[in-house]
Amino acid sequence: MKKNTDLIARIKQVDGARWSQQKTVWHIPDTIENRERFKIESLANSFPSTEGIAHIEKFIQWLSSKRYSPSTIKTYSEALKSFLIFYREKQITEITNEDVIIYNNEFILKNNLSASYQNQIVNAIKLFFRTIQNIKMEVDKIHRPKRGHILPNVLSKEEIKDLLYALNNKKHKAMLCLIYSCGLRCGDLLNLKPENIDSKRGVLIIKSGKGNKDRIAPLSLLIIAMLRDYYKEFKPTKYLFEGQIAGEAYTARSLQNVLKQALEKTKINKPVTLHWLRHSYATHLLEAGTDLRYIQEILGHSSSKTTEIYTHVSTKSIQKIISPFDTL
Repeated sequence: MKKNTDLIARIKQVDGARWSQQKTVWHIPDTIENRERFKIESLANSFPSTEGIAHIEKFIQWLSSKRYSPSTIKTYSEALKSFLIFYREKQITEITNEDVIIYNNEFILKNNLSASYQNQIVNAIKLFFRTIQNIKMEVDKIHRPKRGHILPNVLSKEEIKDLLYALNNKKHKAMLCLIYSCGLRCGDLLNLKPENIDSKRGVLIIKSGKGNKDRIAPLSLLIIAMLRDYYKEFKPTKYLFEGQIAGEAYTARSLQNVLKQALEKTKINKPVTLHWLRHSYATHLLEAGTDLRYIQEILGHSSSKTTEIYTHVSTKSIQKIISPFDTL
């Protein structure tokens, strides 16, 4: 059975949405509101028009020729599909900026979808309509949703230590330790190959990261020793971390399960994700006095503004402030 990725994306935004490892499905609380929100649509309305399907295929080919990453191509094409399903009765060349506003109100907001999902839709629509000729759409006037000021989630160094050393399996421990010690994204770790470890220079080479950019991150001596110990036992053939089949990269879902196992062995009662380790790494570097410019380079941020958000969660300066309550 083919997955309905649009429906899954909507479900994941709902409060109380959970992944069932046993049934391998996303599920939400059985409430009247959720039943109303996710009424089963007719089969005919679950797909774009014939014209829309053809344009989506062309859009995917265009993105591929521009060397967008497979994950970006999937995200943009699915976002565009959602938009074109909404306007399946309308010719694509007749779609206007007003239609985008209506879609945002009647679909995005009505279904309580996130601003980040709306932003993906905007990115997809802008790119798509720039490839279509003789349209009524004014691409540069498509507005983006106002971004909320959301702080990154950070664990203390004590919590990080408890989490990383909760596992006895050398592979599992090495993966989580490497994510934290180099500020990696999940995809960064899973794409690593043994040759990306430069122990003589003490750096990790991250190839084709987000935005198809290469970067390097410093490797601690402790991590190098841990990786050598892991390598001797597991002897990976192609990827640094492989699954049960030699030569195949470890999967994102399996890596998430590793984190889940580690959390179950600690007293950390927070909804920790793998990305929390990256946020914690950046924050701890900042608190240790590392220049923001270096942190930006290590994390692979295109803009310094992205890195500056860690100044809002660092406690180094805040802890020096004496509360007036203490002087009463």
